[in-house]
Parts: sequence; structure tokens; C-alpha cells
Amino acid sequence: MASLRRALISAHRALKSSNSISPAQTLLRPQYSSGLVQRSHSTDNSSNLNIDLSKEESKRRLCNRLLYRSKQRGFLELDLVLGKWVEDHIHSMDENGIKALVDVLDVENPDLWKWLSGQEQPPQALITNPVFTAVRNKVTNNLDSYAAPETRATPGNPWVRGWDDIKKYKGGPITGNQ
Repeated sequence: MASLRRALISAHRALKSSNSISPAQTLLRPQYSSGLVQRSHSTDNSSNLNIDLSKEESKRRLCNRLLYRSKQRGFLELDLVLGKWVEDHIHSMDENGIKALVDVLDVENPDLWKWLSGQEQPPQALITNPVFTAVRNKVTNNLDSYAAPETRATPGNPWVRGWDDIKKYKGGPITGNQ
């Protein structure tokens, strides 16, 4: 009910404003209207994000909000990896870094995890994103340091579900995720 109300308020604001955003676009993707971060969406890939870092209180609230979004995504692997990275780096980010972080946080969980773990090639817009690159380097370094290569799929291939560390049947995996 609350999301419907927000969508209707966004549609009303869009109709009253002189922006070139159609009500259909506003209903499909609601605006962030917390006063700290406000995004207006259009059909092109340009990021129209306004961030208010002028007051210490608004900066603290924005950092807490982004930290919460990164730690409570509902995808355990991303909650741990992304949440820890944001916790370590959010306070040293400038406005452009925060915009890049918001762009990463807007990506859907399954796609983001596949791109961070190297299962699929990410789109060009994310490859050039400094936050995505830093988090992806962290994930890659952790995988290289702590996971044996034979327990991972080859780059570009999805990971197989259902771990089997013991060869239980003919033709089954010898070790791990093969």
C-alpha cells in the first residue's frame, strides 16, 4: 500500500513538474525523495543524482542509509561482501564515489553477484564504475586466496548448485563444484 502511495505521489509530482519525464517512467521506477538523495530517471543511461553533503547531519543520514542498503539486500553473499566494503569505504567517499555506489546498489542481486564473482561479463557501464571495480577486485582476490580452483566453475560459466565433496556415483564430481 505504501509503495502504491509513493508511486502515485511521484506521478503527481511528475505531472506538476516541467521535466521531460513521463508519468509512466516515474511509475515504473520511483524517485528517491528523502531529501538526501534524489534521482530523476530518464530513458538514457545518464545518472541524474543530486546528493546533499553540505550538512554533517545529512551526510551521516545518507551514509547510514547507504550502509543499510548494502548490508540488508536479502542475498547473503552480497550482504557480507558489499556491506563490509561499504562499511570500510563510505566515510572516505566524495560525491562522485557516492553516486557510483548508488548505481551499484541499484543493480539486481542475482546479476550483481554473477558479475562480481566472474560468472558472467558485466555491462560496460559497470566495468567503468570505480565502486564496482573495487568490490569485484576484492571478491576476486578473496576467491583466489581462499578457494581452490577446482571448486569453482571456469570464468564465464555459472556455478553449479548442489555441492558434492564425495564422488557418490559414476561420473559424479571428484571434488567440489565441478
